[in-house]
Amino acid sequence: MRVQNRHIIYVQGYDPRGLAQYYRMFRTELRKFGRLYSLTASMGRPQNVSDGEIASWSIETKADDWQSRTTYDFLRFEDYIQRDLAQPIWDTVYHAVLIYWTMMFNGTIARFGKANWRFATFVTYPHLVLLAHILWVGAFAWVFQKGLDAVGIPTLFSVAAAIALFIAVLGMALRYTEEKTYALYLLRDHIWTWEFAHRREPLWDERIDRFAAHLCKVVAASNAEEIVLVGHSSGSFLATEILARALKLDPDLGRHGPRVVLLTLGANTPVAGYHAAAQHLRDHMRDLAIEPSIDWIDCQARKDVMNFFQFDPIKGHGIDVGTAQRNPTIVPVRFREIIAPEHYNLFRWQFFRVHFQFVMANEQPHAYDFFMIVCGPVPLRERMAAPDAALAVATGDATSREFAWRKLENAAPRDKNAATELGDVEPPARSRG
Repeated sequence: MRVQNRHIIYVQGYDPRGLAQYYRMFRTELRKFGRLYSLTASMGRPQNVSDGEIASWSIETKADDWQSRTTYDFLRFEDYIQRDLAQPIWDTVYHAVLIYWTMMFNGTIARFGKANWRFATFVTYPHLVLLAHILWVGAFAWVFQKGLDAVGIPTLFSVAAAIALFIAVLGMALRYTEEKTYALYLLRDHIWTWEFAHRREPLWDERIDRFAAHLCKVVAASNAEEIVLVGHSSGSFLATEILARALKLDPDLGRHGPRVVLLTLGANTPVAGYHAAAQHLRDHMRDLAIEPSIDWIDCQARKDVMNFFQFDPIKGHGIDVGTAQRNPTIVPVRFREIIAPEHYNLFRWQFFRVHFQFVMANEQPHAYDFFMIVCGPVPLRERMAAPDAALAVATGDATSREFAWRKLENAAPRDKNAATELGDVEPPARSRG
């Protein structure tokens, strides 16, 4: 029951910062985690694995009555992402607009809105930013063209000059406002997601296959009590692909060796899975939904506009496996309870910061704590089945900890239909007053 060795395999989302930034963030958050729970946590330097496609480091954690060792693998995609973001601005704008209106006309955007209106708004946001830039720069170019007409420049030349000015100024405006709007990044993210859903990213597919083989290798060789495959943001459907493909390579993956758990955090799987061409992804989700040897935990938060809250990844994709469904276990996370009250009102409007809270340290002790999932002694399945007991192990006195361990040993899995009840778990802010 008490985990002393754990292996984490982390799948990043569409984030160009990659290993260097993530490792610094992880080290900083690990220190906060240690201070919050009055324990000692240290980590090693990242080591290259698999021709630089994987970085791995170790974590040692010690508390008064438990200690653990974690091997942490970071699966790298930032080279592909940085290549995408280096594309010309006109290429990004053209393809993103074409894809958005294709999704609008085929009903995909409407499906996003039906599943989660906040996410549909988030998908539309960079296009509204683009439209605002076009209107502003277009007005500037129109005034410029009228000025040329007024001084006697032939209309053909004045119009051509205004068009050239419009293109140049629009590109500069988008580039120099990017740090505040993130519009180009989000447009490129949407392009990549569409191409991934349509199987037009062969290099990504090949690397995912190699990562699936790595997972099989880890399961076969590890002495860990549990192996947790973590997918954050768009890394959620990448992790789903990795695990499903690993099960193709080794159908007994979860039946020998350590327990294997898929943990998806802030998932936006429908952004790929809702495309008609993404049948391969939906088939893999179907496989995981009925796989008895694998546990899949899906954590969702209402305040995160970049994930789908109150969403069952299986039923929501029209996948019907009837009574055979055993995955995922859906867990609502209330960020209000893990962020200090004096920081919460500012925090809630920093959307990217909110999205990353899933993989950052808590400011208040709570049953959902990413670093306790990574470093703590409680197995993930039992942590989610009996969250109060898991919290008592971290914060209680000796008597309450012993009682909590007994409760964890008898913990039953969560209700698989919990997604239908999430609205009762965290009511909207307007109803709380």
